[in-house]
Amino acid sequence: MIVVTFLGYSGTEYEDRSAMLAQAKRILTGADPKNTIVNIGATADGIGAVYEIAKQRGFLTTGIVSTQARDNDVALSPCVDVVFFVKDATWGGLLPGTEQLSPTSTAMVENSDRMVAIGGGEVARDELAAAKRAGRQVEFIPADMNHAKAVEKAQKKGQPVPSDFRGAAASAL
Repeated sequence: MIVVTFLGYSGTEYEDRSAMLAQAKRILTGADPKNTIVNIGATADGIGAVYEIAKQRGFLTTGIVSTQARDNDVALSPCVDVVFFVKDATWGGLLPGTEQLSPTSTAMVENSDRMVAIGGGEVARDELAAAKRAGRQVEFIPADMNHAKAVEKAQKKGQPVPSDFRGAAASAL
């Protein structure tokens, strides 16, 4: 089986959700459900919407997610067949102050044959860059995060309001 992993925004969602879904459909059109597993981060938010399309097209779906999701009662996608919880004190990306991937991101990269990022933040950036270094097939498709949600998130954290909504993953390739 070939594992195609989708990366992107989750809680910040997409400014143009239909464009993101169109890109995901394009990617899945070139894959055979008989020999391809569609993997994402197990939740339904943002890029997790691709699970529904994958299930409709007959793909087996998996999710790799930090135990932070289980411990914080984060809802999982109803369209994910198998979820792998990775013991991790973070949500993914690089471990703070290091160039080492967190356990969750390590599992994502090591268990993917192809990684496709449709936009994405720091975690997607770190995973995509690591996948490229590991010789995995990678693709980045630009997409803005939801502008209103990004502004709201920054305000809640007392951070400056963003003026660039392309996300950190845009710098990975």
